[in-house]
Amino acid sequence: MSYDIRLLDPVTRKTLHTDAPHDMRGGTYVVGGTTELWLNITYNYYGILARPDVLGEKGLEVIYGMSGAESIPVLKKAVENLGDDINPDYWESTEGNVKKALLQLIAMAQLRPDGVWDGD
Repeated sequence: MSYDIRLLDPVTRKTLHTDAPHDMRGGTYVVGGTTELWLNITYNYYGILARPDVLGEKGLEVIYGMSGAESIPVLKKAVENLGDDINPDYWESTEGNVKKALLQLIAMAQLRPDGVWDGD
């Protein structure tokens, strides 16, 4: 189980794209990169994401419906409360692995601050 998080056009509700492919990776990814502003994040991270000092009880769902611009301070605050213990096993729920995923969401939000987050 995982989150598929996308930045959508606020009018058409279609996934936004970048001009050139990016290689931001989560639990699943497109070999060679993608232009979609989309990231798959494992649900294994929920325990850390839902901590009160990170994103709270809703975890990643707290940003759903927010614009990219609105989400940046929320995601940055979460990142500030996480350590740097990245595990090479993506599926391992460490603060560093969660931080890496959130930093990718921040990068997407900075690319399209007008987009609106949605996920499943």
